Amino acid sequence: MKKTFISTGFVLALIMLSFTAEAKSTVQTHALQAKSSFVLSNYAKTQYPIVFNHGMLGFNTVGIDGFGIDYFYQVLPNIARNGGNVWASRVSPFNSNEVRGEQLYQQVQQILAITGAKKVNLIGHSQGGPTSRYVAGVAPELVASITSVGSPHKGSPISDTILQVENTALEKPVVSVVNFISKAIVFAQTLNSSDFPHNSLATAKSLSLSGAAEFNRKFTAGMPTNACGEGKAVDNNIYNYSFNGVGATTNLLDVDSVLGVTSLMINNGGDNDGLVPRCSAKYGKTIRDNYNWNHLDEVNQLLGLKAVFAPDPVDVYLQHANRLKQQGL
Repeated sequence: MKKTFISTGFVLALIMLSFTAEAKSTVQTHALQAKSSFVLSNYAKTQYPIVFNHGMLGFNTVGIDGFGIDYFYQVLPNIARNGGNVWASRVSPFNSNEVRGEQLYQQVQQILAITGAKKVNLIGHSQGGPTSRYVAGVAPELVASITSVGSPHKGSPISDTILQVENTALEKPVVSVVNFISKAIVFAQTLNSSDFPHNSLATAKSLSLSGAAEFNRKFTAGMPTNACGEGKAVDNNIYNYSFNGVGATTNLLDVDSVLGVTSLMINNGGDNDGLVPRCSAKYGKTIRDNYNWNHLDEVNQLLGLKAVFAPDPVDVYLQHANRLKQQGL
């Protein structure tokens, strides 16, 4: 049965596409290592490399060298300045958790071969959370920890609402447009849109309530056993963490204020980041589940705009890298 899905990062994607593209992958892997010309401290120097995984319609970085924009805006360079060995992976902007997971799995293997490390710490935003869980499910020996940020582990009602266009006149044009944008995002990084397969219908299924439930039956590690509780902090020798926002319109100067509208479609507008319900984002040990961030603030987009008194996501990720370090990870 065909289904349709519109990107949770549609506005972000259009802005990113306005930049001149330059391929920036390493020779052996589509992942990109963040480096710094100077190191301030060893505060974030973990035992294992940290690999960030973007959400749907995401990227590692796009733009002219020196003027590019990272998906996790300013986050990775800050960790690198504090001693971290940190990488940004790149998977299909639109595809199923399993397809994206296989792509991430291959990049993890390549990163381990390059660095000589035995494991990695995975951090995934949005669909990057389930994508990371897939890798831990098929190769737990390669994963030291998983941290999910604003990930719809139990699905998002937004996806199910949008899927109502299936079998209507809108289905074909919407699918075509979303897949085209997905290809354009990849082209902006590699100058070749065929590097990864694009399937917005598969994303729709993965992030629907029923699709998420099916995925969770296969990959149970770290998942809560009740509606809005904690998962196991350590499961199958892998440390599990999550954090997320519950903001929507956090800054009127930010174009992602449109998430204030989508938030009304979830739990009557409460307990969500504009796209993902708070309880759906629960995974492993909750670091915090009520940051005043919306779904894009969680990765410091757009361009660092957020609520005036909200914590700086760049600092939160740095602190989490130190948390992993303190755990010996």
